[in-house]
Amino acid sequence: MSTSPFVVLPSSHARAHDIFPAASELEAELRVQIRGEVRFDPASKALYSTDASNYRHIPIGVVLPIDEADVINTVTLCRRFDAPILSRGAGTSLAGQGCNAAIILDFSKYMNGMDAIDAVHRTVKVQPGIVLDRVRDAAEKFSLTFAPDPATHSRCTIGGMIGNNSCGVHALMGGKTVDNIATLDLLLYDGTRLTVGPTTEAELESNISRGGRTGEIYSSLKAIRDTYADQVRAKFPRIPRRVSGFNLDELLPENSFNVARALVGSEGTCAIILGATLHLVESPQCRTLIGIGFSDIFIAADHVPQILEHKPIGFEGMDGLLLDAMRRKQKSVDDLALLPPGNGFLIVEFGAATQAEANAKARALAASLNTLPAKPTARIYTSAEAKRVWHIRESGLGATAFVPGVGTGWEGWEDAAVDPAQLGSYLRAIFALMNEFGYRSPMYGHFGQGCVHMRHNFDLETAPGILKFRQFMDRATDIALAHGGSISGEHGDGQARGALLPKMFGEELMQAFRTFKHIFDPTNRMNPGKLIDAHQPHEDLRLGVDYNPWQPKTHFAFAEDNGSFASANLRCVGVGACRKTDAGTMCPSFMATGEELHSTRGRAHLLWELMQGEVLPDQWKNKQVKESLDLCLACKACKSECPVSVDMATYKAEFLAHHYEDESRPWSHYAFGRIDVFARLASFAPHFVNAINNAPIIRSLVKKILHIHPQRTFPRFSKPFTPDRRLARQPERYRDRRVPLPAEAPEVFLWADTFNNYFHPATMRAAHQVLTTAGFRVTLPTQHLCCGRPLYDFGMLSTAKDYLLKILNALTAQLAAGTPIVVLEPSCASVFRDELTNLLPNDPRAAKLRDQTFLLSEFLVKHAPNYKPPQLDEKIIVHGHCHHRATMGMQDEMKLLRATGAEVELLDSGCCGMAGPFGFEKDKFALSQKLGERVLLPAVRNKSANTILVSDGFSCAEQITQNTNAKPMHLAEVLAQTPTP
Repeated sequence: MSTSPFVVLPSSHARAHDIFPAASELEAELRVQIRGEVRFDPASKALYSTDASNYRHIPIGVVLPIDEADVINTVTLCRRFDAPILSRGAGTSLAGQGCNAAIILDFSKYMNGMDAIDAVHRTVKVQPGIVLDRVRDAAEKFSLTFAPDPATHSRCTIGGMIGNNSCGVHALMGGKTVDNIATLDLLLYDGTRLTVGPTTEAELESNISRGGRTGEIYSSLKAIRDTYADQVRAKFPRIPRRVSGFNLDELLPENSFNVARALVGSEGTCAIILGATLHLVESPQCRTLIGIGFSDIFIAADHVPQILEHKPIGFEGMDGLLLDAMRRKQKSVDDLALLPPGNGFLIVEFGAATQAEANAKARALAASLNTLPAKPTARIYTSAEAKRVWHIRESGLGATAFVPGVGTGWEGWEDAAVDPAQLGSYLRAIFALMNEFGYRSPMYGHFGQGCVHMRHNFDLETAPGILKFRQFMDRATDIALAHGGSISGEHGDGQARGALLPKMFGEELMQAFRTFKHIFDPTNRMNPGKLIDAHQPHEDLRLGVDYNPWQPKTHFAFAEDNGSFASANLRCVGVGACRKTDAGTMCPSFMATGEELHSTRGRAHLLWELMQGEVLPDQWKNKQVKESLDLCLACKACKSECPVSVDMATYKAEFLAHHYEDESRPWSHYAFGRIDVFARLASFAPHFVNAINNAPIIRSLVKKILHIHPQRTFPRFSKPFTPDRRLARQPERYRDRRVPLPAEAPEVFLWADTFNNYFHPATMRAAHQVLTTAGFRVTLPTQHLCCGRPLYDFGMLSTAKDYLLKILNALTAQLAAGTPIVVLEPSCASVFRDELTNLLPNDPRAAKLRDQTFLLSEFLVKHAPNYKPPQLDEKIIVHGHCHHRATMGMQDEMKLLRATGAEVELLDSGCCGMAGPFGFEKDKFALSQKLGERVLLPAVRNKSANTILVSDGFSCAEQITQNTNAKPMHLAEVLAQTPTP
């Protein structure tokens, strides 16, 4: 590799302290003039300083407009102060076009409306902040859809898709975003309002003759068309995924001088989109997916043209490295088994009006594969299997970003596209270049349209590494262009590729691009430095040669992050899976608030910025970071649902531990955090304590002291569980009626957690019965032990460590003997399976306890294969505890419940909202209730009288009982029931 012709340029850290001179005056004026939200505080700047790219720009401030009037007033004030503007949606852009030193207009919170679907004309008018899936869900009621559907479809906004010219899987069926735009309502930086779309020659001349700013715009656009038409026709690649540059081809006569489509993909560098009318296409209601396995990804790519002859509606590819990354991260491991044998995979979808027709198309493709010399293997999927396979593909970006033992993959060369006929040759050439530079990356993406995504292990922290990265980008561009391709196939140019555009288009067309931007934005205030006259790809990096984060000493080991809290927060790559609101558990606080501050991504970005010390001051004492973490429910969903396994529950506990160092804590921390102590004391006279707790004056006083909401009721204490209470109390008077077990019966240790032991001992009793019935000799703790789960909610980590050491000492015999330890409360099991080894990484007993800990369902499935649960006729609905879903998974629980013969439904109910002490706190009650009412509580109220409700978590059961008349049961209680005759 030759010496780099490039030089190191300033990183984001060199410019982090730059201040817009009139920021204070602009903020004050904005607060007067607009009804929406104006945010110039450090946390807001930190939240919006990056997107899903390698770049970082500290914004001047953030505006969340309520309506068009707010946008107009914001632009007017920015123009007065000469402030740049950046329009932003979900912030998932990968090329850096979603961050800038500008006033950021975030449309996602308020300007997210949609008119009624026009099913006759197949159109719908939307505001820029609406999420794609909302549009698609509404359109599907008419068997229509908006064809482009990137992997971020659950949170990306239409405005962002228009800005980037997004595509996705089904662009093969209906085209890119540019192909599905009817009209755009625009606001220019100078205040001009325009509605643009296709323009006939007569309309063009009429617009020009009108004069004024509108006439000037159309006259200048006509001049571009007339001057550069031949070059556009000659130099624009005729491939399915040419996204780079401005869409000057849309101004050609054969494309109806479509100004709206010419502006699609302009990345906010020309105009602000106030609204859009979208074209909708027919959505095949019956679909069949087929997976095809080849020996490698290059041979798979060679066969794309033949498969395209079968007219699929979706056509994706992925290589073995992607699957290896997912296995290393324990993501969708069970789903990976659905792929056929091979090391290069094509996923092909067919659509039709009937399932039989869709199946026939898939079978025809499968039959044709038998004639290929490559001898691929194929598998046609059921509808349920297809969802799981699509999940693998959609996890690609996050799965490749951070891989344990491999390192971090970065964007940059992640989006080039070529003609599908050239795909095999292109991938071989890029692979050879990667080998030359010592880079590695999985390959996956939209093979049916020749667009392949990658994330390379670039070194973006040292001068040689950064220059090597820049030289690779240059060489890779040459390879893509040699194959007649585009350097961007759907993610846009932004800063990652904007400076490479002269290679692709030549200087004359670059001048045409500059002129095009100048027509709409003559003062260069719209997202400057992106796409046109862009900053260099190795400039303004989040990392850079001067990346030197604070490395504080921590309680947790963070072993997978090299012992670094800063590295742990670098995991977040900004794909924004935590901003979905339609399914799953992550992120409950965002689902309830719609605030970036209260998303997993937002918190990770704040903590990362805290480690830089450039935007957020005061290190662990920062009040805004604490505010963000206060609404984290510590559900752990991000650890499993986040593609890069951001572990915000652990980060929150770590932060709070240091935040309260040398400071007094609220009384509630001790009351909730040490609930095991109070529960044990209360268990000596539970009826007396319960009576006191419910005395009106005392109850009100306690709630006031502990900041408990008035509508919450105290859980009732009970005497602790013993296998036979009467026998334990007076062994001389009562006979042991328990069924005797043979001496050789295997031992199992039943963990007496605080919640089931001191509040719901009936669950302990049921579990004891079930385990005994299954043929196990059940033993119990001989002293008071507690895993300390509530301590983590408040960052009381020193105490939590003491609790764990006490447990390890008490369970010496069980750990040595390998005795299985069955835990009934999912949140307690997660302490042993997760926090334990992170707090005590060097104690071998910790790993033993982790490996010997099972939930009841796990234990019965794995260690009692002959166990037969009772047969039940009732329907069962199941609410899974967040920690159960995130740390252990619900598979074993569902398997056992279905073995009862009952009809079993697992609710996609997310977090119940109680989350231990969270839902009791006065200032969090409303949010807690909102989460409960999202899915869980309505489902409970709507269940029939004889439906069994299963909820293993103590907090979840409390949320249900405090809001409904239902009485949820633990799995143990269901299995201990007398079967229906």
